Amino acid sequence: MQKSRSLAVIAGLVTVGLALAGCTGGGGNNDKDGVTTIQFWHRTFTPAENAWYADIVKKFNAAQSEVKVVDTEVPADAWDEKMKAAQAAGKAPDVYTHSGPILEAVAAGQLHELNGIVSDKALAEILPFAKSISAVGDKYYAYPLLTEAQTVLFWNKDLVSAAGVDATKAPETWDDLFAACEKIKPTLKDGQYCFSGPLDAVTFAWSTHGLQFNFSGHTALNSDWTAADIDNAGYRELMLNFKKMWDLGYVPKQAIDWYGGGKDFGPGLIAYKASGSWLMSEIGSDYPDMLANTGVGRFPSSASSNTRTESTLGNFKWVIDAKTKHAEAAGKFLEWAIAGDPENVLPFFVNTQFTKIPVRQSVQDAVAKAAETSNAPWSSVVIEEIAPDAIPEPTFPWDVSLAVGTAFESVMNGAASVDDAIKTAEDAIKVVIDRDDLPSKAPKG
Repeated sequence: MQKSRSLAVIAGLVTVGLALAGCTGGGGNNDKDGVTTIQFWHRTFTPAENAWYADIVKKFNAAQSEVKVVDTEVPADAWDEKMKAAQAAGKAPDVYTHSGPILEAVAAGQLHELNGIVSDKALAEILPFAKSISAVGDKYYAYPLLTEAQTVLFWNKDLVSAAGVDATKAPETWDDLFAACEKIKPTLKDGQYCFSGPLDAVTFAWSTHGLQFNFSGHTALNSDWTAADIDNAGYRELMLNFKKMWDLGYVPKQAIDWYGGGKDFGPGLIAYKASGSWLMSEIGSDYPDMLANTGVGRFPSSASSNTRTESTLGNFKWVIDAKTKHAEAAGKFLEWAIAGDPENVLPFFVNTQFTKIPVRQSVQDAVAKAAETSNAPWSSVVIEEIAPDAIPEPTFPWDVSLAVGTAFESVMNGAASVDDAIKTAEDAIKVVIDRDDLPSKAPKG
């Protein structure tokens, strides 16, 4: 669930306002010359991503004359408010980016089925690991542009090695990470910290699914979705590990930058940073001198874990609004841009420093053959070492994840005991289970 920096916020808000004012129901319209105009919204990402989005729209508009796409970049911190307002007014864009599970959006009738407006061949190209983020049953409602590992460990080689810690590899377990921080902390200056990771409930909610699985062998619900499953040794140990980081002063008490940003790591304020794989794109864009000084590896595992899974596969997908009046045109744009010629999306993966994971084999092959891969050794770490056993984002409602994230935050900062935090989370999750009849929606098999 990537949230990125809000560049050109004022300009973006003005653009959004114009788009909202100009959209008719379903987003698009027919011009006098017969060309179908559709609206496409995407969030503000990194500069490289923003440039690719603008370019792919220009290329599509130049490649044919039947459909005109109007591209709107929406600041990430304004996205939820703007999208909800547009949907409530019946003026959602025809095509837009979407992160996280699609089950709730499908249940709410917000997404248009892609079968029939995107070719069967293109839908069949989506690799099996990405089907859960694209389809409900046999019906597709989203087309992924990428997946990305949400929990990767990055380290400042200079800071780590200066403390006598091995900077050639990541700490293998949390015990190893604590031992490293014990050595590193005395060598740091004021304003520098050993570790930066999730600090607030929302970030804990989306960034730790893989860690929850690593420590407990499952995520927050039991197998039939009738109850929470967080009152166990694994969840307790993980919560207490974050509390130990806090209590020992290894983490800043207030975030210097958000979990996915580089403003803490790039200037050398953090020795070890947990973030998504996209951080290397941020570093390459804003702190290019740090690329050679950055180590990339798997996040430390529970010492008692039977699995090395520590990361969740986040995603960004393109979807089509259920109320669009121009479904065929929207499907044509989506397929041409991200489900057609691999060369259309290859620059996206190259220019984001090979930190994203393609969901089509043809695109993975094109990325592997790109000459630039030789300058991105971290690509193999992400794609070959982390991604293969990372878990897809859970399909249960966000409110379940948020209840768990709230428990993590309250334990970490001492606002609640582990027992009280778990009980509060269980009560909140029970409300969601009853409200949304989750047992009827539990994965089968």
